Amino acid sequence: MAKRQNISKAIAVGKALAAATLKRRAQAIEKRRRVLAKAKLKVEPTKRVLTKAPVTHASMGVLIAEGDSWFDYPFHDILSDLEDSYGFDVESAAHRGDTVEDMAYSDGQLDHFSRRVEKVLRMGVQPRAILLSGGGNDVAGDEFAILLNYATSSYPGLNDSIVTGVIDQRVREAYATILSAITAICKHHLGHPVPIVVHGYDYPVPDGRGFAGGWGPLPGPWLEPGFRRKGYLEMNKRKQICVELIDRFDTMLAGLAGKPPFGHVRFLNLRGTLSTGATYKTSWANELHPTQKGFDAVTKKFAAII
Repeated sequence: MAKRQNISKAIAVGKALAAATLKRRAQAIEKRRRVLAKAKLKVEPTKRVLTKAPVTHASMGVLIAEGDSWFDYPFHDILSDLEDSYGFDVESAAHRGDTVEDMAYSDGQLDHFSRRVEKVLRMGVQPRAILLSGGGNDVAGDEFAILLNYATSSYPGLNDSIVTGVIDQRVREAYATILSAITAICKHHLGHPVPIVVHGYDYPVPDGRGFAGGWGPLPGPWLEPGFRRKGYLEMNKRKQICVELIDRFDTMLAGLAGKPPFGHVRFLNLRGTLSTGATYKTSWANELHPTQKGFDAVTKKFAAII
């Protein structure tokens, strides 16, 4: 009952944040209208007949994205692959390094998302889906070690109480908030919710590799330092703990998708897509991000569910 009440509160917070965002955006839209009117340019009506595909060029449809580095990675990521390999057009508010809490609660994040929706509607296009990626930055990095008990303690492995607090409470409530806010913004602009796709992550290999090696100011590694600090030196044990953590995260996220009031949300299970065996470096560029080949395999599953 307590968990359900927390989600109800999170949904209410999301609706309130969406209302505040829409109020700010209404002022911005009116400012844009006045500028265009002064320039004697035709101002499109707020409510338009929308098509399911762009009317100006060939496309598999328009997607709007919010998320982390899996949607915003140098040179190659899921969104670029959806455009180049599958023919979609993507409007993105994603930013590498963002947590789900950033997306849900930080000032300006929802404004950026709403602006993407407004841009698509000005094209007279019905968005095909909303893509939402997040959660990795909420548990990896400096915060990761706190999830672990010491290897030599009487209860080695994940600290269940802390993992429950982070994933099943904090991240879950942030997801419920952002899903509620995105849904409310879409309903305001379109009169109905847009399908939302959320995804889990695949099982990482905590080998200490960061972005481009992770040297100096480069990001990463995000997992190995925490394992080393808590005394986990054996790779098999590290990988086992990562499996348990990803399973916990995916179970939480799958439990939100498709359930009222998120019947329009679909969960994409990516576990088992990337290799963790002897050839894992062909799939994983570093501890948290796929190679181009890995992103290709992940994006194929996105295209299938969309």
